[in-house]
Amino acid sequence: MTRQVLTLPGDGIGQEIVAEATKVLDALRADFGLDITLEQGLIGGAAYDARGVPLPEETLEQARASAGILLGAVGGPQYDKLERPLRPERGLLAIRSELGLFGNLRPAILYPQLAESSALKPDVVAGLDIMIVRELTGGIYFGEPRGIRTLENGERQGYNTLVYSESEIERIGRLAFETARKRDKRLCSVDKANVLEVTELWREVMDRLSADYPDVELSHMYVDNAAMQLVRTPKQFDVIVTGNMFGDILSDCAAMLTGSIGMLPSASLDEEGRGMYEPVHGSAPDIAGQDLANPLATILSVAMMLRYSLGEAAHAERVQRAVGRVLDQGLRTPDIHTGDTRRVGTREMGDAVVAALYD
Repeated sequence: MTRQVLTLPGDGIGQEIVAEATKVLDALRADFGLDITLEQGLIGGAAYDARGVPLPEETLEQARASAGILLGAVGGPQYDKLERPLRPERGLLAIRSELGLFGNLRPAILYPQLAESSALKPDVVAGLDIMIVRELTGGIYFGEPRGIRTLENGERQGYNTLVYSESEIERIGRLAFETARKRDKRLCSVDKANVLEVTELWREVMDRLSADYPDVELSHMYVDNAAMQLVRTPKQFDVIVTGNMFGDILSDCAAMLTGSIGMLPSASLDEEGRGMYEPVHGSAPDIAGQDLANPLATILSVAMMLRYSLGEAAHAERVQRAVGRVLDQGLRTPDIHTGDTRRVGTREMGDAVVAALYD
């Protein structure tokens, strides 16, 4: 059965990196038997420019009909003065919520070829392989009430609400425990239970769930300590599970351990395993259109989509091997370039990965 894949390039470098990932999908379709059709849709600033909203209803309809979604990035300084509901980021939050994409998998894997590009010493990060499981549709990014109000004394006050229900915590917890079961069976739950009642409940639910997973070792860590430990001894972690805001911050921290945020893919899954796949990095408007962006995180997001939503493990492994071969060849985009490697642009890197699929 032919399945539909939706691409949402979005804004900034999103257009360029999704174009390179699409080349990979086209090669898999043409020469390796991948049975999919490709559609393209609008989201973020591009959607606002064309339709006046950051998430058109037609995009949601396309997404609901798709087996997998590949997203580029959203946002740009030209949209910063729009009313908040019209900003590109609201489109991203809305599609996650509308599709029920509650579980965000963010692997932080150091390719051995990039050990010298890491912000830490090679011996500290060699062999690094962490999976961060981030809750994606709750917490302070979605909590109500929220807004900016004027107090009686005339001073303006911004406010947001951090809220998680037991069912939301249990849902992401089970995903994290199941993920740990398939790896090294170690799960670290990150919270701020010494200060925030919400995460006190989070910790209680994680402890209760652990009884259903006796083969998985559960530990707890406060988020400030977790940030320090990621930099100090990152290989102590196998799987990390945490809430929306903490996961947003910690996964970007973990990105720099791998050499560049341009190397990190992610998967956002619903309860049935369908999902949206995107690089962890943003739209990088300062380098957009200059053939400087690293497309590898987006191409690795394709590999995650093939594995998790399309059930095409062999194709996923082919893509991952191709990325490794390109790094073996010494090709590097500017973010991972060092003196003894060859600097290439976005398009040349994408072409090299496609060529390596055939090796």
